Amino acid sequence: MRWAILSDIHGNLPALEAVVRAIESEGIEHVVQLGDALSGPLWPAETADRLMSLDWPAIAGNHERQVLTLPLDRMGATDRHAAERLDDQQLAWMRALPATRWLGEDVFCCHGTPTSDLVYLMETVTPDFGLHGSSGIRAASANELAERLGETGAAVVLCGHSHVPRVTHAGASLVLNPGSVGLPAYDDEHPHRHHVEAGSPLSRWAVLDRVGGGFAVALRATPYDHEKAARQAEANGRGDWADALRTGRVGRTETDVKRERGVGQ
Repeated sequence: MRWAILSDIHGNLPALEAVVRAIESEGIEHVVQLGDALSGPLWPAETADRLMSLDWPAIAGNHERQVLTLPLDRMGATDRHAAERLDDQQLAWMRALPATRWLGEDVFCCHGTPTSDLVYLMETVTPDFGLHGSSGIRAASANELAERLGETGAAVVLCGHSHVPRVTHAGASLVLNPGSVGLPAYDDEHPHRHHVEAGSPLSRWAVLDRVGGGFAVALRATPYDHEKAARQAEANGRGDWADALRTGRVGRTETDVKRERGVGQ
């Protein structure tokens, strides 16, 4: 059985539609979506409607939890844009998403780690941003992976959250992050400043294929009309997203955009 693995769509409807076409062209019948599907300055409501119609197995990410639990005045701009545009039916769909799920008996899905939607599973944030060219993030060590996985005991662990396409083994588990469908780069300040960059505007996803007694993985990078998405981000006041969508690299940061708009001054 082949599965298409998608994560971190972030309301990028053109990217989602391009990936759907790619999945259909490969004849893949099973898809799972790993959270952070809607938040961002793009098309949250339209993306929600599309995902509801597709009815894929899915889980919630940290952004779904934040939209559903935080008051508007405590949300960041990324979540607030989505929260202000989602209707009751779309919010109900989000509420029904579990934090984790199993695909069969041996494939486990989580957004961050099995116990946290905010901690990266396959990456570690470091307090050295900018020193000797450091982006403030690195691949997790074998010990870090084992500690974060705990007693999951799955043959395959699927995760998202960091937007970094990566596949590795941790003990007996194959661990896969497909990367981000909708946002190829971003800056973050927690727990330390770091930049994540895919290096291109392509939409990232993966294919998981059961082969004999094991699993094969193929990472995919699909082109789409990223300029359309960048213009939508700019129209909604997020030049930082526009830079990331056009290049796959961090240009302006969210702090830069706030400074440009005089927010907080």
